[in-house]
Amino acid sequence: MFRVMILSLLLLSNVLQANVLQDAIDRAPVGSTIKLPAGLYKGKIIINKPLSIIGQGEGVIIDGEGEGTVITTKGSFITLKNLTIINSGERHDKLDAAIAMSEGKQCEISNCIIKDTLFGIDLQMISNSIISNNTITSKDLDLGLRGDGLRLWYSNDNIVSKNSLIRSRDMVVWYSHGNQIVENRGEHCRYSLHFMYAGKNIVKDNRYKYNSVGIFFMYSQDTVATGNIVKSSLGATGMGIGLKDVSNFTIKDNTVIYCAQGIYIDRSPFEPDTNNWIEGNNILYNAEGLHFHSLSENNIIRDNVIKGNIEDIVNDSRGSKTNKNEIVGNYWDNYAGFDKNGDNVGDTPHKVYQYADQLWVYNPDVKFFYGSPVISLLNFLAKLAPFSKPLFLLEDEKPKVRIEG
Repeated sequence: MFRVMILSLLLLSNVLQANVLQDAIDRAPVGSTIKLPAGLYKGKIIINKPLSIIGQGEGVIIDGEGEGTVITTKGSFITLKNLTIINSGERHDKLDAAIAMSEGKQCEISNCIIKDTLFGIDLQMISNSIISNNTITSKDLDLGLRGDGLRLWYSNDNIVSKNSLIRSRDMVVWYSHGNQIVENRGEHCRYSLHFMYAGKNIVKDNRYKYNSVGIFFMYSQDTVATGNIVKSSLGATGMGIGLKDVSNFTIKDNTVIYCAQGIYIDRSPFEPDTNNWIEGNNILYNAEGLHFHSLSENNIIRDNVIKGNIEDIVNDSRGSKTNKNEIVGNYWDNYAGFDKNGDNVGDTPHKVYQYADQLWVYNPDVKFFYGSPVISLLNFLAKLAPFSKPLFLLEDEKPKVRIEG
């Protein structure tokens, strides 16, 4: 039978030394719940058995005193709730974190505030667990020197929901499958969400803004990303959603707005005889709407709204066959055709060309001047009277004339 322990010590100070909390953990029977009253608990703690630590109200602070990882757990059925965790060490080689959780299942970390720690939550070989409603901020370092706010490493079938990563580095999902990444928020980070060698994940209704990259998928497959909003990815190459060497992906009903590159596609789909589906997305007011890099064929791109971008399509790999993708039924705000029968399908295809004198396509340094009057004028003149024959990129055979819904 589970027991509930209330840690209450008659001390003149509200600062409890680390050995007090660690001693309570060591003495607690398996399956116990330790309820912590408000106070400052100094020092690192280690949990290696089924146990719950729950803060009672606000002001339950566990301070790592600037050394190592603050809370280290190993095993299953471990719960951490309603805690403020601060002041980890600063060593990247040791992955100094607020919470390092490993080799367990059915664990939970929820309603915690994490700040002034190098890494936030580090999960290694954790499955069927819940990470929810946490707020994570890294140490005040340059972007590349911060630790990752949340790391899933060989961790499968978890629910990661309603967390906020603010001024951290990345949220990474590596070698991890079957996870639900839902309703999270990321701001002022590098990669707000970065997948590598991960499959069958669901990425839904997340909100990312002011990051270098919104969502980037690499070497992965069988994943659905839907309902996400990626806004204002920063820098000349700031990216909304990126696909590199991925197969059997569905990118649906997302909004990508005010980014340097809206959706970036690099050698995807990667596996032979597979597709990626890019459907129903709003790709709005980016410097580049869809950016193709390397050979990327067999994407199905349909029913998207492509509006207000400086360039709708960019192909930076000369000779690759962008037109080998199935592109149909999208709304293009610069479509110049008619819809005589009123069925909301253009009477003629929408064709996209690339002009050789658009130097900014191949020269990243020029991207700094995107949107300036000079570049806008050059862009207009290139299309009005090109100096050379334009390169055909692709066509939408049935472009929508009006935005539906």
